[in-house]
Amino acid sequence: MIIKVNDPLQQYEELLRCETLEQKQQFFRYTMMEPLKTMWTYLQVPMKAKQSNGYDVLYAADMLGFAKLEDREVLKKGVERLRTMNIVDRGERALKHLLEVANDQGLEVRANAIQLGIYLADEEKLSLHEGYTGFGGIPGYLMVLLFPNERNTSRFEGLLAHEFHHNLRFSYFNWSHGDVTVGEYIVIEGLADVFAETIYGKEQLGPWVTGLDEDDLNDSISVIKDALHIKGFAEVSSYMFGDSYATERGYQPVGLSFAAGYAVGYVVVKAFLEETGLTIFEATQCTSDDIITRSAIF
Repeated sequence: MIIKVNDPLQQYEELLRCETLEQKQQFFRYTMMEPLKTMWTYLQVPMKAKQSNGYDVLYAADMLGFAKLEDREVLKKGVERLRTMNIVDRGERALKHLLEVANDQGLEVRANAIQLGIYLADEEKLSLHEGYTGFGGIPGYLMVLLFPNERNTSRFEGLLAHEFHHNLRFSYFNWSHGDVTVGEYIVIEGLADVFAETIYGKEQLGPWVTGLDEDDLNDSISVIKDALHIKGFAEVSSYMFGDSYATERGYQPVGLSFAAGYAVGYVVVKAFLEETGLTIFEATQCTSDDIITRSAIF
């Protein structure tokens, strides 16, 4: 399979040479986002809104936590940290390894190529995520946002494995933001995190898995137990991402800590594997209902 990785060092250095914010926005839209244009189209995000300040790729990037294009010093610092990480080489090597492991286990990403986009994150906006996050919901496309720091630089491969697993999962199961249930979503994320742990070790797990203590986790399981069949991305997001996220986006808080749905999903998948003796690779092709039922967590 063809692997394509953008060069964020070259892209951000060129962006920093743009003299005006408008020029930077144009470069971001039509050069930096061009490799992911099909992904954005699938998500119904236009490259440029028809009206000023309308919903488009710039608006979506701000919501997702991309670094602000006007923060020159922050961008320069981020570029140097990406350079120190040898980020492009690490991304290419990790993807090759992940593809080999998946293929050896009879799994495949149903796409002709994988395009990985690596971009700087707004570290403050993604503080609860420890400065990094990603998206892998469309086979053939992966996106990683990070502002390199002492907490996330060593876990880049773990995040990439998490997002790569979404590519695998959605090569076998269709899903839609509008129709996904809480139960389906916790399994999607739980599978991705257990996959990352299987490949790279528990130390590669992100704060969305490890952030809850035992009491909070048990409380979260109780809340989510009664919400497994709730549908709708806004409603489901409150259970997945927690009250702080829900409040920020104007959704209804449900009494959960940051990323509670992720932590519960991880526990569910781990319990399923223990109960059944299946591997994470075999579980990738199991239905969400089967995983939830046989986990015996609820």
